[in-house]
Amino acid sequence: MPSRTEPSLRIAVLADSDTRWKWGALTAHRLAPGARLDGRLLRGRATPTARQLTEVGVAAAEIGEVTATEFVRSAGRDRYDVVVLACVGGAVQAVLHGLAAAWEGEPVRPVVVTGYVGVVYEKLADGLLLRHGADLVLANSPHDADRFREVYEGVGADASCVTEWALPFLGDRNGSGRDQQRAFTVVFAAQPSVPESRADRAYLLRRAVAHARAHPEREVFIKLRSKPGEHTTHIEELPYQKLALRLPGGLPPNCRLVYGHMGEVLDRTDLLVTVSSTAALESLHRGIPTAVLTDLGVRESLGNHHFLGSGCLASWDRLDAGHLPEADPRWTARQGVPSDGSGETVFAAAGQRVADLAARPGLPPLAPYYTAATAPGYLPAVLARHGLDHRGRPLPGRAGTPREESALRRAGRAALRDAARGAYRHGVQRVAPLIRRVGEL
Repeated sequence: MPSRTEPSLRIAVLADSDTRWKWGALTAHRLAPGARLDGRLLRGRATPTARQLTEVGVAAAEIGEVTATEFVRSAGRDRYDVVVLACVGGAVQAVLHGLAAAWEGEPVRPVVVTGYVGVVYEKLADGLLLRHGADLVLANSPHDADRFREVYEGVGADASCVTEWALPFLGDRNGSGRDQQRAFTVVFAAQPSVPESRADRAYLLRRAVAHARAHPEREVFIKLRSKPGEHTTHIEELPYQKLALRLPGGLPPNCRLVYGHMGEVLDRTDLLVTVSSTAALESLHRGIPTAVLTDLGVRESLGNHHFLGSGCLASWDRLDAGHLPEADPRWTARQGVPSDGSGETVFAAAGQRVADLAARPGLPPLAPYYTAATAPGYLPAVLARHGLDHRGRPLPGRAGTPREESALRRAGRAALRDAARGAYRHGVQRVAPLIRRVGEL
């Protein structure tokens, strides 16, 4: 393990999707500007493609795919100062136990950081307890920090790990003013899994298209997260691209599907419309009028209940009539999107806490709340899904022992993985919906 006398930090980020890579990598840069960043992508259904990584636009000194057991082994061997776990809760818990076992008896270990990509509107207790055990659990707003502490204190777990943070991709507010030289631009930020049903997704698409037809002087962009065949954090069974092909008359000339970095899209956005996407927080941070749709109801399953009191809730009917929502500044400040630049203070404070921990001659062993004593009927299955036994040790045959491979063998294994992912995605996007439709007959 490294000494703490090195002039700059080395950070490893483990991520399991494109959005979590974006959050984890930008979090690393915010915590320790100038540090060396190594990216590790957890192999699975949502492992980002090269196009998705390019779209995120965050560079790493090196990047590669790993399993959880491979990451645990390498993190126990490599000279990292900080490890950022940007994964779903179960994966975070498994890696925490794996790292605790790998570092057992070591006098020095890295600082471990985890958190959430955006708005936390479901599975609060479950997700938080699966993340407990990291040195820092980042909360993206004062509101979240209070909720996180209540959960940990409610089960008698140490809540000192909760650290106030802000979404690291909120950046500066330059360029957010209205450009009078171009058409007024409305962006509908689509989400992979919200809403879920074909009828609801088709409805939202029709309303965005109807808005474009009702306002030919405006441009309407339907901002998509991934192309067909790709996955992001959530499974997208009914891509808007396919729904658009079935629209009577197709898309009007002033309406189109767009991809790309959300920040670049927001650079020319005058009104953002969404159901509950984290893009709404990016938009609010820039001072862009932001509408959170009520057309399908205000429901926990949609996540738009998170925006109660924001002043942003609106329907397509109101937007068609010219309404531009105005956000309540008290609500935005409480939710971690202040307009006064105080986010930089939060970043600096959390970065200093990481630096202080990294400078210590030694840190106590990782101590997740879930153990064989507190959750004997839950934890073993969580660990087993990622190749670890109840003590955090690799299961037989899952140790990921490195071996020499020829370039041809590596290419063959990569091709097989890509084929398997393609088959999985085909099943999710084509076969599963067909089976459901047949079952409904």
